[in-house]
Amino acid sequence: MTLFVDMDEVFADTYNAHIVRYNEEFNENLTVMDCMGKEVWQCVPEERQRSVKNHARSEGFFRDLEPIKDSKEVLKELSLKYNVFVASAAMQFPNSLREKSDWLDKHYPFIQWQNRILCGSKHILYGDILIDDRSYNLEYFKGRKILFTSPHNIHTTAYERADNWLEIANKLL
Repeated sequence: MTLFVDMDEVFADTYNAHIVRYNEEFNENLTVMDCMGKEVWQCVPEERQRSVKNHARSEGFFRDLEPIKDSKEVLKELSLKYNVFVASAAMQFPNSLREKSDWLDKHYPFIQWQNRILCGSKHILYGDILIDDRSYNLEYFKGRKILFTSPHNIHTTAYERADNWLEIANKLL
Protein backbone atom coordinates (compact mmCIF):
# COMPACT_ATOMS: atom_id res chain seq x y z
CA MET A 1 0.00 0.00 0.00
CA THR A 2 1.12 3.55 -0.75
CA LEU A 3 1.11 6.01 2.13
CA PHE A 4 1.68 9.72 1.52
CA VAL A 5 2.68 11.84 4.50
CA ASP A 6 2.76 15.62 4.49
CA MET A 7 5.78 17.17 6.14
CA ASP A 8 4.99 20.62 7.58
CA GLU A 9 2.88 20.46 10.75
CA VAL A 10 2.64 16.68 10.41
CA PHE A 11 6.15 15.55 11.24
CA ALA A 12 8.10 18.83 10.92
CA ASP A 13 7.03 21.39 13.49
CA THR A 14 6.59 24.55 11.42
CA TYR A 15 3.76 25.88 13.59
CA ASN A 16 5.94 26.23 16.68
CA ALA A 17 8.83 27.48 14.56
CA HIS A 18 6.67 30.44 13.48
CA ILE A 19 5.81 31.21 17.10
CA VAL A 20 9.44 31.00 18.24
CA ARG A 21 10.61 33.29 15.43
CA TYR A 22 7.84 35.77 16.09
CA ASN A 23 8.60 35.88 19.80
CA GLU A 24 12.32 36.35 19.15
CA GLU A 25 11.77 39.05 16.56
CA PHE A 26 9.25 41.09 18.55
CA ASN A 27 10.19 40.14 22.11
CA GLU A 28 6.70 38.72 22.69
CA ASN A 29 5.27 35.69 24.50
CA LEU A 30 2.82 34.28 21.95
CA THR A 31 1.87 30.66 22.71
CA VAL A 32 0.22 27.84 20.82
CA MET A 33 -2.83 28.25 23.07
CA ASP A 34 -3.14 31.87 21.89
CA CYS A 35 -3.40 30.59 18.32
CA MET A 36 -5.85 27.69 18.58
CA GLY A 37 -8.12 27.57 15.54
CA LYS A 38 -6.00 30.03 13.56
CA GLU A 39 -2.81 30.43 11.61
CA VAL A 40 0.02 32.04 13.59
CA TRP A 41 -0.03 35.14 11.38
CA GLN A 42 -3.71 35.66 12.26
CA CYS A 43 -2.80 35.94 15.95
CA VAL A 44 -0.42 38.87 15.73
CA PRO A 45 -1.02 42.59 15.16
CA GLU A 46 -1.76 43.44 11.53
CA GLU A 47 1.48 45.37 11.09
CA ARG A 48 3.44 42.20 12.02
CA GLN A 49 1.53 39.68 9.92
CA ARG A 50 3.74 40.08 6.85
CA SER A 51 6.79 39.20 8.96
CA VAL A 52 5.21 35.93 10.09
CA LYS A 53 4.06 35.11 6.56
CA ASN A 54 7.64 35.61 5.36
CA HIS A 55 9.26 33.27 7.89
CA ALA A 56 9.01 30.38 5.45
CA ARG A 57 10.79 32.45 2.82
CA SER A 58 13.78 33.12 5.07
CA GLU A 59 16.91 31.05 4.70
CA GLY A 60 17.24 28.33 7.33
CA PHE A 61 13.57 28.19 8.34
CA PHE A 62 12.96 24.63 7.11
CA ARG A 63 16.46 23.42 7.95
CA ASP A 64 16.05 24.27 11.66
CA LEU A 65 12.65 22.66 12.34
CA GLU A 66 12.10 20.23 15.18
CA PRO A 67 10.62 16.80 14.42
CA ILE A 68 7.18 16.26 15.91
CA LYS A 69 7.13 13.91 18.91
CA ASP A 70 7.15 10.18 18.07
CA SER A 71 7.16 10.82 14.31
CA LYS A 72 10.62 9.32 13.71
CA GLU A 73 9.85 6.04 15.39
CA VAL A 74 6.37 5.65 13.91
CA LEU A 75 7.40 6.66 10.39
CA LYS A 76 10.26 4.16 10.53
CA GLU A 77 7.79 1.40 11.50
CA LEU A 78 5.35 2.53 8.82
CA SER A 79 8.10 2.39 6.20
CA LEU A 80 8.49 -1.32 6.95
CA LYS A 81 4.79 -1.97 6.29
CA TYR A 82 3.90 0.61 3.59
CA ASN A 83 5.50 2.26 0.59
CA VAL A 84 5.91 5.62 2.37
CA PHE A 85 6.29 8.83 0.41
CA VAL A 86 6.80 12.30 1.84
CA ALA A 87 4.51 14.64 -0.09
CA SER A 88 5.30 18.24 0.72
CA ALA A 89 4.34 21.45 -1.07
CA ALA A 90 7.91 22.69 -1.40
CA MET A 91 7.59 24.85 -4.49
CA GLN A 92 5.82 27.70 -2.71
CA PHE A 93 8.93 28.84 -0.84
CA PRO A 94 12.24 29.22 -2.71
CA ASN A 95 14.55 27.83 0.00
CA SER A 96 12.33 24.99 1.07
CA LEU A 97 13.17 22.51 -1.66
CA ARG A 98 16.83 22.12 -0.65
CA GLU A 99 16.26 22.70 3.06
CA LYS A 100 13.49 20.10 3.30
CA SER A 101 15.62 17.54 1.51
CA ASP A 102 18.59 18.24 3.80
CA TRP A 103 16.31 18.09 6.85
CA LEU A 104 14.95 14.72 5.78
CA ASP A 105 18.51 13.44 5.29
CA LYS A 106 19.35 14.49 8.83
CA HIS A 107 16.22 13.39 10.72
CA TYR A 108 14.62 10.69 8.52
CA PRO A 109 17.46 9.08 6.54
CA PHE A 110 15.37 5.92 6.08
CA ILE A 111 13.12 7.88 3.68
CA GLN A 112 15.21 7.76 0.53
CA TRP A 113 15.25 10.60 -2.00
CA GLN A 114 13.19 8.47 -4.39
CA ASN A 115 10.32 8.58 -1.89
CA ARG A 116 10.25 12.36 -1.55
CA ILE A 117 7.69 14.27 -3.56
CA LEU A 118 8.46 17.95 -3.13
CA CYS A 119 5.74 19.45 -5.26
CA GLY A 120 3.26 22.23 -5.79
CA SER A 121 -0.30 20.87 -5.79
CA LYS A 122 -1.01 17.58 -4.03
CA HIS A 123 -4.09 16.95 -6.14
CA ILE A 124 -1.93 14.75 -8.38
CA LEU A 125 -1.33 12.18 -5.63
CA TYR A 126 -2.82 8.76 -6.21
CA GLY A 127 -2.41 6.17 -3.48
CA ASP A 128 -4.03 4.43 -0.57
CA ILE A 129 -3.60 6.81 2.40
CA LEU A 130 -2.79 10.51 2.79
CA ILE A 131 -1.91 12.08 6.16
CA ASP A 132 -2.03 15.89 5.99
CA ASP A 133 -2.88 18.84 8.21
CA ARG A 134 -4.59 20.80 5.42
CA SER A 135 -8.13 19.78 4.52
CA TYR A 136 -7.78 21.23 1.01
CA ASN A 137 -5.06 18.63 0.34
CA LEU A 138 -7.35 15.84 1.53
CA GLU A 139 -10.42 17.04 -0.34
CA TYR A 140 -9.66 15.46 -3.74
CA PHE A 141 -7.59 12.50 -2.57
CA LYS A 142 -9.32 9.24 -3.53
CA GLY A 143 -7.92 6.99 -0.77
CA ARG A 144 -8.13 7.07 3.01
CA LYS A 145 -7.76 10.60 4.35
CA ILE A 146 -6.32 11.31 7.79
CA LEU A 147 -6.25 14.87 9.08
CA PHE A 148 -3.27 15.35 11.39
CA THR A 149 -4.18 17.76 14.17
CA SER A 150 -2.47 21.13 14.11
CA PRO A 151 -3.62 24.21 16.05
CA HIS A 152 -4.98 25.80 12.86
CA ASN A 153 -7.32 22.88 12.01
CA ILE A 154 -8.92 22.08 15.38
CA HIS A 155 -12.37 23.09 14.12
CA THR A 156 -12.24 20.93 10.98
CA THR A 157 -14.55 17.94 11.35
CA ALA A 158 -14.99 16.45 7.89
CA TYR A 159 -12.13 13.91 8.08
CA GLU A 160 -10.79 11.06 10.12
CA ARG A 161 -8.39 12.68 12.58
CA ALA A 162 -5.14 11.76 14.32
CA ASP A 163 -3.99 14.01 17.14
CA ASN A 164 -0.45 12.63 17.35
CA TRP A 165 1.90 9.99 16.00
CA LEU A 166 0.89 7.36 18.55
CA GLU A 167 -2.65 7.63 17.17
CA ILE A 168 -1.25 7.18 13.66
CA ALA A 169 0.54 4.05 14.87
CA ASN A 170 -2.70 2.70 16.38
CA LYS A 171 -4.58 3.34 13.14
CA LEU A 172 -2.01 2.05 10.65
CA LEU A 173 0.34 -0.44 12.32
